[in-house]
Amino acid sequence: MQARIIILGFVQGVGFRQFVKKSALKFKLKGYVHNLSDGRVEAVVAGPKEDIQTLIKLCEKGTFFSDVKSVQIEWEEKEKDFSSFEVLR
Repeated sequence: MQARIIILGFVQGVGFRQFVKKSALKFKLKGYVHNLSDGRVEAVVAGPKEDIQTLIKLCEKGTFFSDVKSVQIEWEEKEKDFSSFEVLR
């Protein structure tokens, strides 16, 4: 499975992308995370659905310094075989 996760709130400049990467690697998920120009964070994650759902719950909770307002999930057919999980600049 693959999911596109959009996180809205105070999520840039607080280590949120590194938090998502560390969490994704813990569950052996692949894909990427990056900041969007409008202040949101987008992650595209591939792997077992139950592991992606766990990552989504972690994103909803956020980090100590972040303030997550909402999380939007779009389930997709697996489009690409990712080799790792990356933080895009």
